[in-house]
Amino acid sequence: MGNPTIAGTTIAVGLMSGTSADGIDAALIETDGEGAVTPLGYIEQPYTDETRARIRAATHAALALEQPQPHAVIDAVAQELTLLHAEAVEALLAKVDVPRDAIGVIGFHGQTIAHRPDQGWTWQIGDGGLLAAKTGIPVVHDFRTADVAAGGQGAPLIPVYHRALVLAAGLPLPVAILNLGGVGNVTWIGEGEADMLAFDTGPANGLIDDWMLAHLGHVMDAGGTTAARGRVHEDILAAMCDKPWFNLAPPKSLDRHDFSTAPCEGLSVEDGAATLTAFTAETVRLALQHMPVPPRQWFVAGGGRHNATLMRMLAERLGDVRSVDVLGWNGDAVEAEGFAYMAVRSLRGLPISFPGTTGVATPLTGGVLCQPAGGLCAKPDQG
Repeated sequence: MGNPTIAGTTIAVGLMSGTSADGIDAALIETDGEGAVTPLGYIEQPYTDETRARIRAATHAALALEQPQPHAVIDAVAQELTLLHAEAVEALLAKVDVPRDAIGVIGFHGQTIAHRPDQGWTWQIGDGGLLAAKTGIPVVHDFRTADVAAGGQGAPLIPVYHRALVLAAGLPLPVAILNLGGVGNVTWIGEGEADMLAFDTGPANGLIDDWMLAHLGHVMDAGGTTAARGRVHEDILAAMCDKPWFNLAPPKSLDRHDFSTAPCEGLSVEDGAATLTAFTAETVRLALQHMPVPPRQWFVAGGGRHNATLMRMLAERLGDVRSVDVLGWNGDAVEAEGFAYMAVRSLRGLPISFPGTTGVATPLTGGVLCQPAGGLCAKPDQG
């Protein structure tokens, strides 16, 4: 099967629906899959409450299974989300006024509903063939499976894009890029070409969101205002941090549901929010023990950077902590842009995961290419 023509740079769409399940991020970039990256546009398409509820139901169903398999609830949600992603592509192209035939590829992450690399599998739902057929654009999806099959963690994958952005910005090294979505992950970037370390840090917004939904019916603690009114219960915080996982050397990754809000039950809504927010910040501080040397600066991407209370708690523990937006990046778009970038790398046979990021033995490419005609899918012709 032939690939879309790849010469020089490629205009690519990236689609991301994170474990917070708040909506779809759609970004457009032009890139060569290496050092050249130009952002061209970005939109957010929020999910309805009903769609979020169905995603939660699919996630709960997946966590009860021993491995991915056909399941009526999950399959229905996968189709629904694929069609919503197709709508997001259309909305993005309408906003940026870029002709469809100028787009070389879509990078489609899908929705993670379970992540069990210790059992040899990870599950991102979404039909790449259907998305290609609906949009008329080649789609690269299923980015994580090859890495897990080769013994890697399958996450995090964005570090290769973080590194491209950091080097283009000329930042003093070492530097850390912290992504705060449903789960937190950090990329430590040093001076050598292979000097890159990445791993999940712990729950980021996930537990805070769960707490707010359960107690107030809100999908998040907007701005961290509820946590700001509460008191951190240091004994509960210490107990939550007293887990062997935090001392485990990377590579390591988490499922969205590996931790719970249970230790905070019985606290006031405000105190629970404050304690869970402090837990997120403290897990990032604990990540410092795994870095070769402390980073000079921390830059934060993802929804967590909008939480002023969380950002304050991070600064108290880490020092110089700023949003990636001060660099001219769009902190909401970085992950979606990253999957556009990795789609181009996949087409070119370039690695998307590395020993220092997922623990795979050697740098490894990944992804499955689906063509618009018939939605046929196969690994790209790399080479």
